[in-house]
Amino acid sequence: MQPDSIPFSKARRLLGQEYQHAVFDARSGLDVEALAIVAGTLRAGSWLLLLVPPWHAWAQQPDADSLRWSGQSQEIATPNFITHFQQQLLADDEVTLWRQGEEGAIKPLTPRALWQPVNGDPTPQQQALLTRLRDAAPGVYVITAARGRGKSTLAGMLAAQCTGGCWVTSPSRETAAQLLHCGGAELPFWSPDALLAHCQSSSVPPLDWLLIDEAAAIPASVLQALVSHFPRVLMLTTVQGYEGTGRGFLLKFCASLPRCDMLTLDQPLRWVADDPLERFLDDALLFRDTFTDVDALNPATARLPAVVTKRLAPAWLSESAGLHRYYALLCSAHYRTSPLDLRRLLDAPSMHLYGAQRGEAVCGVAWWVDEGDLSPALAHEVWAGRRRPHGNLVAQSLAAHGDEWQAPCLRSRRISRIAVVAEQRRSGIGHALIAAQRDTASDDGIDFLSVSFGYQPELWAFWQACGFRLVRIGSHREASSGCYSAMAILPISEEGRQLATRAEWRLAQEWPALRRIIPLALPLQLPMTELSILEDAEWRSLAGFAFAQRGMEPTFATLTRLLGRSGLPLPALRMLNAYPHDPERGVTVFSLSGKKALLQRWRDETAQALAELDAAVCARWQRWTQPDGFRLNK
Repeated sequence: MQPDSIPFSKARRLLGQEYQHAVFDARSGLDVEALAIVAGTLRAGSWLLLLVPPWHAWAQQPDADSLRWSGQSQEIATPNFITHFQQQLLADDEVTLWRQGEEGAIKPLTPRALWQPVNGDPTPQQQALLTRLRDAAPGVYVITAARGRGKSTLAGMLAAQCTGGCWVTSPSRETAAQLLHCGGAELPFWSPDALLAHCQSSSVPPLDWLLIDEAAAIPASVLQALVSHFPRVLMLTTVQGYEGTGRGFLLKFCASLPRCDMLTLDQPLRWVADDPLERFLDDALLFRDTFTDVDALNPATARLPAVVTKRLAPAWLSESAGLHRYYALLCSAHYRTSPLDLRRLLDAPSMHLYGAQRGEAVCGVAWWVDEGDLSPALAHEVWAGRRRPHGNLVAQSLAAHGDEWQAPCLRSRRISRIAVVAEQRRSGIGHALIAAQRDTASDDGIDFLSVSFGYQPELWAFWQACGFRLVRIGSHREASSGCYSAMAILPISEEGRQLATRAEWRLAQEWPALRRIIPLALPLQLPMTELSILEDAEWRSLAGFAFAQRGMEPTFATLTRLLGRSGLPLPALRMLNAYPHDPERGVTVFSLSGKKALLQRWRDETAQALAELDAAVCARWQRWTQPDGFRLNK
């Protein structure tokens, strides 16, 4: 039989499935997320054969996987993570290291209790949960467990025993294969988007349960909408960080529900307890790390001043306890932390980690990433929507969505993660971590600090108290937090202060129109009067939409101003203005082939309106939007 072969990028399709043996080819790059997924699909008695580069050259060899997370345009060597990974391999007495050209010998495994394969009947742990769920009151129930504990099997058993009917949803039918197998052939399966559309357009028949497998891989906003349509919802997830939004499922979504019963399974079914492969990956990828620094809970420690220092990744290779403590704190407090972050933390260029300690106790950590310093030509292409280079999240967004086309040319530093020990929050540690960077950033030639976060009033209050100024609100909810994305900057240089003033004013100027598509109450000081003519910045934004590839949402507010000054019919744009939450209505009304055709119709009408308003100015700005057009005099 020909064995299955898939690229790393398709590994998520294996979630929820089982295999006997696997070969993982890491000779060109080590995708740790795919490795964890593949290992979780193997049954007891399986072998995982990991192919790696020559041992002594591995740490200095460019890693193809680095293109996903390093922010670089070329592969980089990852010596710190690979050295850490090699240390874990050498320290494990049950890992066989077989080097090409040498005679190999398989290491014997430590004797363990005899593993008994499941026979179709629930285990005592599963039976206890089944009994509880069969008699469950209406509400949301969540089963969390590591891989191979029988979450999907339990949900299938529940479906098979229910008399009132169940529906199943999951990121794909493949990831729900085990649940559907155990629940019976007639168990209806829905993709999350199709199910939500059905619930919003039709009545849902009376059902006992909605079963959601691999729930952490579904956007929180979709989950939030789904749970309101069903009396009982059972969600299944792991919190090991490689399924999607990872630990955010617990930290953000579950905590937001009015009633959510948390359940767990810890007895492995696919392998014996203390399985050597699972143990190795837990140690190598820090899956089991939890923050338990008892010194941080000491009242005497809490009275000491917080000292903020920069932490260097190479030092952790000889003092791994520091890596474990800081990474565990990040995992305990942040919903996006994943195995990719461990790789990024150890080896990605332009990363800066600062730790806060009181005495010997770790009490906070802030992770910063350098951005910007792009050439004007590349920044202009980003603004025009024609280029999206790796990295530079805020710097690029200020250009592509905020119309500050030169923002990526400035040097900035974005806070990627910040975490404070729960018992010491609201004691000034977060402010101290920000202040330490603010006070030294100018020495590094930084123009502004930045942050991107899911907007919540209390969270914005913290950033505002640290000196940040709100410059952008996204028009879509984040998959991880379920909140609208927000960006704020703290200016350092004079160029940074000018940028902050312009972007802050622009957001306030556009907010009366933007709040029609972004239902948020922002504490903005709105302008008292509306400008009677289009300014240069508005001509530039509209020309970028009409003649380049800028999106509709960043241009929406300016489009509404254009409509108020044009005497042309502009039917597609006026329909967009009348029905901003239903932009696809135009596809039907104007008999267009789809979204792309509608977008082009909007662009064409914008170009017509600009030419009618002032043909000469329109022509100058059209030239400006073309590659290298910024070099031309307007």
